[in-house]
Amino acid sequence: MSDIFDARRCELGEGAFWHPERQQFFWFDITGKALLSRERDKEFQWQFDECVSAAGWISRTELLVASETGLWRMDIDTGSREIVADFPSEPHLRSNDGRADPWGGFWIGTMGKRSEHEAGAVWRYYRGEMRKLYPGISIPNAICFDAGRSLGYFADTRLRRVWSVRLDRDGWPAQAPELFLDLAANGVSPDGAVTDCEGNFWNAQWGAGRVACYAPDGREIAVHHFDAVRISCPAIGGADLDQLFATSAQQGMTPEARLVEPHAGMTFCRRVQAKGLEEYRVVLG
Repeated sequence: MSDIFDARRCELGEGAFWHPERQQFFWFDITGKALLSRERDKEFQWQFDECVSAAGWISRTELLVASETGLWRMDIDTGSREIVADFPSEPHLRSNDGRADPWGGFWIGTMGKRSEHEAGAVWRYYRGEMRKLYPGISIPNAICFDAGRSLGYFADTRLRRVWSVRLDRDGWPAQAPELFLDLAANGVSPDGAVTDCEGNFWNAQWGAGRVACYAPDGREIAVHHFDAVRISCPAIGGADLDQLFATSAQQGMTPEARLVEPHAGMTFCRRVQAKGLEEYRVVLG
């Protein structure tokens, strides 16, 4: 299929991320403990000894990588890494969705390795401080920020709800979160998300095989279907920031279901009528 960007089948593809300086797409296989990328026909893979799930760019050669134990500074060329910030020692937890914010900070969700009820939280790393923002979340997802640098978004996939939160001049929450999307009535489970230059919210929807686009007022304005039911995280990239990337997963599928759905776990790419936001740089220190 022309939509297939990479045919490697991730168990739990996530962390879709376009590096603006390298003009290169990265993503993760969380339970496969791997960071993946490709340039044309050349495949790349960096293996870890724990679950890894999301990244932000520090420089052309360095990423901030979220793992189950903390945030790591990683050299893309050598694979070397050093710890930047630790999570509290809780072996039953791992990181999940995350994204850099417009102030150089990094938001990351944690959750139970068995999706335990309300075991997770949303955290922010900023200027050397790791602060828990929202506890009691079962499956944190959809972390992203609007084009106007005034709003942050996050979801609890289990509740099928997405919230927006007003941010102050340093990027910290200035008010209580407000409900942005309630998808429970439609049986839709919000997963990873990204915004575009017009403030539209692009949301991967687990179990629905699609990425849906919502206007800033919450109206659904576009839907892109892919040949995998468990679509997990989108990113908008490419030279003109008009290519929609989407990761997917095989997690929870029986052997029979994997045979019926041969593209599950693959990563997709499609040109769209949108102009993406450039991924924000992480500033350490």
